[in-house]
Amino acid sequence: MGKILKDELKVYHDKNILITGGASFIGSHLAELMLESGANITVIDDLSSGKEEHINDIKNNVNFIKGDVRNPDLLSTQMKNIEIVFNLAAMHGGRGYIETHPVECMNNMLLDHIVFDTAVKHGVETIVHASSACVYPTNLQDDEEDRYLLSEEDANFEEPGKAFSDGEYGWAKLMGELQLNAFHKQYGVNGAAARIFTAYGERENESHAAVALIAKALLKLDPYPIWGNGLQTRNFTYVADTVMGLALAGTQTKGFETLNVGTSSHYTIMELCEVVFDFYEWRPENFDFQLDKPVGVKSRASDNTKIQRLFNWEPTINLQEGVVKTADWYRSNIKEDQLADLEVKLMER
Repeated sequence: MGKILKDELKVYHDKNILITGGASFIGSHLAELMLESGANITVIDDLSSGKEEHINDIKNNVNFIKGDVRNPDLLSTQMKNIEIVFNLAAMHGGRGYIETHPVECMNNMLLDHIVFDTAVKHGVETIVHASSACVYPTNLQDDEEDRYLLSEEDANFEEPGKAFSDGEYGWAKLMGELQLNAFHKQYGVNGAAARIFTAYGERENESHAAVALIAKALLKLDPYPIWGNGLQTRNFTYVADTVMGLALAGTQTKGFETLNVGTSSHYTIMELCEVVFDFYEWRPENFDFQLDKPVGVKSRASDNTKIQRLFNWEPTINLQEGVVKTADWYRSNIKEDQLADLEVKLMER
């Protein structure tokens, strides 16, 4: 990342940055990148899905606050002198979670509003909102063969028919974007909504597809369970690329922008599985395609025209490299006494 880090991320040097949800899977990697960029970092996380151990390596160099950002008094105390906010706090999970927790997903609208409002009241210069590819209309993602690339203009509030998000989680994320744009219009705060696509990597958990499939292979489950027919596609984006995209979004210092942060390659679930099997040098004899499980849209990948134009950059880590890093981390960190419980857990994922 050398040249990009020097030329683009130098703007973060000595900046006071707040990362909500900064002990989460993605948030903790972002905190490390911001620290490497020379920023002064405050992390707020209620540890409902994040883990304090995720920031163990940098904890002595950041201001870590355990707390819920929906508490305006707590948030206001920590927002003093902050210049840039990365808003990653959210109620979230894999497809199984968002299909069964619609109320919690809609609560993200309240969370976002409190963060944006408090930031504006304290004179924050820039807010980067972690949005999602789930904001995109589902009708653009209903064909396994089409391999359509989603571009930022495919989801907006300016054109009729351009807002039809993926479930309550997607609608809440899209409304977060609308809220941030409203704060920009009324108060002048700079805003960027980074639409994250299917991130995976170290510190992710088994509620998401990539790590769940890695865990199932580690346990050598045979028949090997797969949600759906295995032909649905995603653009699996390694977390180091995801946080670089978030960081680049934060360098936009004027106006309001939406920005895709994901790869432009479609991979079927079966293609992901084959990379996992190669890593473990094992392959099941049989598959259990669980067609009754929620799988979401049939196809999803990112049009990277905009991020290429603005920054001459797009994700650089391919699926094989990213999966090897993730599977190696997972195998090294799972404990023997967790394996029995893990198998039960994976029967639900």
